[in-house]
Amino acid sequence: MRFDKRGLVGTALSTWGFPTGDNAFYANYLVVAAGGGGGQGDNTAYNGGGGGGGGLRCTKDATGGGGSLETLFSVALGVTYTVTIGLGGATNTNGNDSSIAGSNITTITSTGGGRGGGANQSAVGGSGGGAKNNNATGSDGTASQGFAGGGGVGAGAGGGGGASQTGFSGSNPVNGANQAKGGNGAATTISGSSVTYAGGGGGATNDITGLAGAGGGGASGNVGGGAGVAGTVNTGGGGGGGNNNGGFVNGGAGGSGIVIIDAGLVAASTTGSPTLSGTIYTFTGSGTITF
Repeated sequence: MRFDKRGLVGTALSTWGFPTGDNAFYANYLVVAAGGGGGQGDNTAYNGGGGGGGGLRCTKDATGGGGSLETLFSVALGVTYTVTIGLGGATNTNGNDSSIAGSNITTITSTGGGRGGGANQSAVGGSGGGAKNNNATGSDGTASQGFAGGGGVGAGAGGGGGASQTGFSGSNPVNGANQAKGGNGAATTISGSSVTYAGGGGGATNDITGLAGAGGGGASGNVGGGAGVAGTVNTGGGGGGGNNNGGFVNGGAGGSGIVIIDAGLVAASTTGSPTLSGTIYTFTGSGTITF
């Protein structure tokens, strides 16, 4: 039996008066969608904005976008829950959603991160993509999942939004070393230790490399021409923007998502090979779990 600040994990809900029967339990979860791809750079027009971090929904410590913690969900014995892990967005492409679905719950979905601006405008996502340069506006994040991307200013593109912070604008010297930096992700201890997820990718500028947001974001391409750095796999980090040179330069791909479930008891069966630590199941690829 294990206590959680949102409820007693591993205890039958009927003990607390919930009308769900004796074979149901509270479960903590983390659902992080994939990060958006960084924007493409081209010397004739633009530097690429950073990709937004994937949407983050969590019941423990923090959830994305500054929202309230998510409510624990009811895990019923014998019900198979389908876990979907979003794949990271390629250059100029949003990340894919991650989710938990089951017959007795409303599907829990986190939204893929928005693409960074470049060949296309930046896009709304779990966290929004950073704008390309030339005074463009960064895109919005999704409520209670992530923050907006930073705006483009002059030759500097904006950093992608992160789960706990808006991406920084491409302005210089207003942001100093944070020029075009991706927004930081959010930290949670649901895995048993504190880990930060869903950071934004750095935007490309003519002055400095746009730094990655904490939580798996990728930095921008090097000044003078370079591809953006990919977001870290299974963090939901956004990809860095491509820095312009003699031709089109790709932004980094977004990092894939992750799902963690802890119902306070060991599952009867799983597919997709999640890792197990105590009663904590970590899915880095899609699968199922039945208690």
